[in-house]
Amino acid sequence: MTLYYRDDSVQVTSEAIRAGGHVVPIADVTYVWHDRGRTTMAVRGRVLGRGVLVLLLSLPPLVALVCVLSLAWSAQDRGDWVPALVVLAACVVGALALAPFLELPLGWLDRSYERGNRVHELWVQHHGREVMMLRTPDALRFGQIYRAVQRAVEQHDR
Repeated sequence: MTLYYRDDSVQVTSEAIRAGGHVVPIADVTYVWHDRGRTTMAVRGRVLGRGVLVLLLSLPPLVALVCVLSLAWSAQDRGDWVPALVVLAACVVGALALAPFLELPLGWLDRSYERGNRVHELWVQHHGREVMMLRTPDALRFGQIYRAVQRAVEQHDR
């Protein structure tokens, strides 16, 4: 027996698919497909959180750009560039010092995109019946499971 995928609730082997309370022998599977399910509140929350995070990450550079342009405009009017350049240099040093702290929110954003923005369903047809084996909003996990089922079915057909 070959193990293709296993986690707490799903197991795909060369003999059977165990998921969602169903056990389907690979030999009985005639067709495998995926579908998009109805969006859940968790997925909507993830998309909303992603939008808020993008907004929060993009506002400081935009505000800084407006401040720099305003500073340059006022320095040009007064003809005194030294205080403007000192403030600008301090802002650049501050931005470079704070840049490593962007790793955490950018990691959250990256994981949010990995998990996807829709609900995925895995369906199989066996003995003439269509059975939904799995429904998950986690795109990365779903892709791993779906590929494992495909490999199991392909290897069995050979």
